[in-house]
Amino acid sequence: MAIVHQHDKRSGITYAYESISHWDKEKKQSRAKRTLIGRVDDITGEIVPTRGTNRPTKEIITNKTAKRGPVPSTETSRKFFGATYLLDVLGQRLGLVSDL
Repeated sequence: MAIVHQHDKRSGITYAYESISHWDKEKKQSRAKRTLIGRVDDITGEIVPTRGTNRPTKEIITNKTAKRGPVPSTETSRKFFGATYLLDVLGQRLGLVSDL
């Protein structure tokens, strides 16, 4: 694990990345996975986290709530809207409902 500084020419900002190298068995080459840590301050040289990244993982894990399972439906209702209501009324007036 290493910290890599990369300078963006367009904006002039230097970003700090955490680089983790691993071996790709299929391609038989070394690969690097980079995750953004934050921006490097030009004056002090300190890494300033960007958008809440670089948070401790323990905080995230402890603040999660347990997922709830499916909630069974206890109430059933039939509601009529638009064309369904119109067709039901026509079916009752024509006597088609009793045939169904």
